[in-house]
Amino acid sequence: MKVFVINSGSSSIKYQLFDMPSAQVICSGIVDRIGQDGASVTYSFSRSDKSDKQKHMIPIRDHAAGLQEVARLLTDPVVGVIRDPEEIEVVGHRVVHGGESFSDTMVITEEVKEKIRNLFPLAPLHNPPNFLGIEVAEKIFRHAKQVAVFDTAFHQTMPPVAYRMAIPNEFYDKHQIRAYGFHGTSHKYVSERAAEYLKNSKARIITIHLGNGCSMAAVQDGKCIDTTMGLGPMNGLIMGTRTGDIDQSVIFHLVKQLGYSLEDVNTILNKKSGMLGLTGFSDMRDVKAARERGDKMAALAYDMYAYHIRKYIGAYMAVLNGVDALVFTAGVGENDALTRELSTRNLESLGIRLDAAKNNAGGKGIFEINPDNALVKILVVPTNEEVEIARQCHALLK
Repeated sequence: MKVFVINSGSSSIKYQLFDMPSAQVICSGIVDRIGQDGASVTYSFSRSDKSDKQKHMIPIRDHAAGLQEVARLLTDPVVGVIRDPEEIEVVGHRVVHGGESFSDTMVITEEVKEKIRNLFPLAPLHNPPNFLGIEVAEKIFRHAKQVAVFDTAFHQTMPPVAYRMAIPNEFYDKHQIRAYGFHGTSHKYVSERAAEYLKNSKARIITIHLGNGCSMAAVQDGKCIDTTMGLGPMNGLIMGTRTGDIDQSVIFHLVKQLGYSLEDVNTILNKKSGMLGLTGFSDMRDVKAARERGDKMAALAYDMYAYHIRKYIGAYMAVLNGVDALVFTAGVGENDALTRELSTRNLESLGIRLDAAKNNAGGKGIFEINPDNALVKILVVPTNEEVEIARQCHALLK
């Protein structure tokens, strides 16, 4: 089964074509800066006779034009990997917010599309471009099954005690205001890989997804029990540009005392805060370089970043009644040894100990960074949201 995975953003389309169930990547790439100057299509492919990576700088007026160009490359006589778009049997779409409507992967029907459209207010930056990707793909890959995989679905197993908020019941009953969580596709993928590694399907696992966006999840018996993000993706850990947890009084103070509009406050907390607000850099590699140059704010920001992770490790150990493994994943979690060191420091009384040599040496695939006799495994598990989407599509339709 050939499964084409699409992650459609406001100005980009990431894509990968998989041969399932082997999960072999046939081609991958990104359509970037859609509707802007400097638009481009990156296309990497691998065939038995040839493999290559290309980047084409071409005008791309909209998502339809971008996906049409990808379809052209897929079937190109020189660099193509299929003869006809009809060879693609399934198109899997990442949809960020599924609300309470979707707890499973779904074949996309008109009814499903209408529910996704109704969820626009809960994810105004993400669901509209995800939806647009679906509509464009339906026109280009007309014979393929279109399938939606929801970022929030993995967290739908949370109990009410974790997802309900202590606000008047009508806001939940009428408007579904509650914690939903995000990065669910990543948390599901890495927790399952960790459970396989541990040979324990009932393992108590804390997954720590650290990229530009950051979140954690408490997982037991393969199910999410709690997660750090809430109604939207701003809550929980400090992130590249987002605040993470913040006293709600700050919002009222900014509006009533300092004269900011609500739109200003949203921009500040969502796009100008986090590591960017503290250091001037949103990328942890830049923050780390500043820290190594002796920048005191960069050092403080790193400590704050790790401190919030440690707090949630403690909280989730309480939720799970212990832990069998911590899992670091995503760009920062997989590659930044300093973050892993600071995030697990002074947790020895909880059975969590880091092996500095293993941590600094890194590794490929899944690797341990704890001493051999440690009570709690500390694992680095590379995430792969696209292959997880492909697997869920294949499992649904095989």
